[in-house]
Amino acid sequence: MFYEHEFRIDSRDVDGLGQCRPSALLGHLQEAATRAAEDGGFGRSALGDKYRAVWVLSRIWFRLERPLRWDEQAVVRTWYRESRGAMMYRDFDIQIGEERVGESVSVWVLLRPEDKHILRLSQVPELAGHGGGELCKEKTLSKLRLPDGLTRADSRPLRYSDTDINGHVNNTRYADFACDAVHLEGRRPEEFVQEMQIGYLAQCWPGETLDILALREGEQFLVRGEDAGGAVRFDASMTLGLL
Repeated sequence: MFYEHEFRIDSRDVDGLGQCRPSALLGHLQEAATRAAEDGGFGRSALGDKYRAVWVLSRIWFRLERPLRWDEQAVVRTWYRESRGAMMYRDFDIQIGEERVGESVSVWVLLRPEDKHILRLSQVPELAGHGGGELCKEKTLSKLRLPDGLTRADSRPLRYSDTDINGHVNNTRYADFACDAVHLEGRRPEEFVQEMQIGYLAQCWPGETLDILALREGEQFLVRGEDAGGAVRFDASMTLGLL
């Protein structure tokens, strides 16, 4: 079973080369996931009322065959992989017309905010029968292992404009932090962000400041965000492709 979400790449989504920014793409993927969960009866309202729990994104990865461009009409098809553990995989395919231009894999946990308890998916019968079946991808997401040698690229105060409905920093904003830290505005016109993975290791809140560390290895950028005490809040890898 899958859910389809259609959207247009508008002027708010694109950068100076007319390509959809990674943060905007992640926003559309998250919106598709949110709508799919609500449509299936296991979204924020249903699970919040019954279990006092919310879906929290742990990791996400995408890969594009080409960039999404301004004014294109896109469709995201999404489904989840049935599991009895604590982690739920949600997969995505991204299409422009009949062309499949990309895919994504994400990992979610169902968290009870009041005590940080993570529910096992077997405790949520609402999920039964809503998996993607043969559509499910085989890719899994492991924790990124970043090498030594990352250097401080930015210091990022976190403010109101970074927040989401839960009051903490929206997960899409970390993609912006990573892209800014490596000065993606300076890439060549024939380059685009082909692949990205982000790991969300701890929530961030307005009023905090993140030190952003980065390293480039060929066409790959590696980024880490640390708080004032040196604890890692997020990490990311990003690879450029050629048109």
